[in-house]
Amino acid sequence: MITYFTVWHYLVVLVGISLIALGVFFALKQQERKIVISMIFSIVLIIVLVVGFTLVAIDKYTKKVYLGNVENHRILSLEKIVYTGVVQNIGNYTIGEVTLEIRLVNKAHKTGNIKPGSFFSPSGLIEFFGGGMNILYKPQTIVKRFVVAKNLKPKKAQSFRVMFDYPPYFEQVTQFTTIKAH
Repeated sequence: MITYFTVWHYLVVLVGISLIALGVFFALKQQERKIVISMIFSIVLIIVLVVGFTLVAIDKYTKKVYLGNVENHRILSLEKIVYTGVVQNIGNYTIGEVTLEIRLVNKAHKTGNIKPGSFFSPSGLIEFFGGGMNILYKPQTIVKRFVVAKNLKPKKAQSFRVMFDYPPYFEQVTQFTTIKAH
């Protein structure tokens, strides 16, 4: 989904297009025709990369969101977990989408080092080689992503409620919630 561009996004794109046009103009004025194509390619590649990184940085500093009042409770009869809370746009620009990421880690306290990105995430290798051996693999880390708000105006808040299946074999779960604005 294309998110909202701010005035800063449009300014960076305009400057990038201007620099590309200026670079192509000077490249075409070269005496040696052999290097014109490589100059144009280099100019376009460098400026597109710089503009891309700049747009990501602008997104980070213009789209600020706050996650508050996060609570969860399990519905034992349905084997589900429900998360509720509030997201608030604390920036000065409209946010296209707000995504909530919930990570549940089984028995994480026993690892000694509890950081959101430090847990093993299995690949499909076990399923590929163990498919015919009736090996039942139970993942120890569950990651769920939900879009909890769309078109969130500046200084506005929106409550959310998400529900997903809770693995019945999980014991002593550590939970991490993160929020991303797009």
